[in-house]
Amino acid sequence: MILPKVRDPRFVTIRRGGTLTDSDHHLLALWAASCAEHVLPFFASVHPEDPRPRRAIEHARAWVRGEVKMMQARAAGGHAMGAARDLRGAARYAAYAAGQTGVVAHVAAHELGAAAYAIKAARAAAPKGEGGAAGRLECQWQRDQLPTRIRELVLDDQRLRNDICWSVFDR
Repeated sequence: MILPKVRDPRFVTIRRGGTLTDSDHHLLALWAASCAEHVLPFFASVHPEDPRPRRAIEHARAWVRGEVKMMQARAAGGHAMGAARDLRGAARYAAYAAGQTGVVAHVAAHELGAAAYAIKAARAAAPKGEGGAAGRLECQWQRDQLPTRIRELVLDDQRLRNDICWSVFDR
């Protein structure tokens, strides 16, 4: 569960009654794609023949460019999450990160799911006893990728939803 019970209007597009612009929604999707792609090798090392997580990331970027519809990006995200179901550890979390990325086109607040699952993947891939440090490094890497225009929005979202995102955004 990475979404709050009450939707934050900052992550709802203006045309749906919120305050999120299309351009900021696109930035959130691109940032989520970067987060998921950063840990995708954990999945690819286990299932190099399975294109579903990579396809979800590609569809998120294609949605931003106007090349695919929201429903196509969302469906690709669902397929990536399906790729995660029978896995464990870093590979599973990396596939979930990609899946969350695909569904950002549908619900912008999934951007934090992509980031949280990527941090979980980094933690799971780390040698025993080093997961916490690996998670902090991944979180910092993600924050370094944030476009200025959405930086404060995402950092505030991390603070507000940290508890429902397994506290992965703690420093």
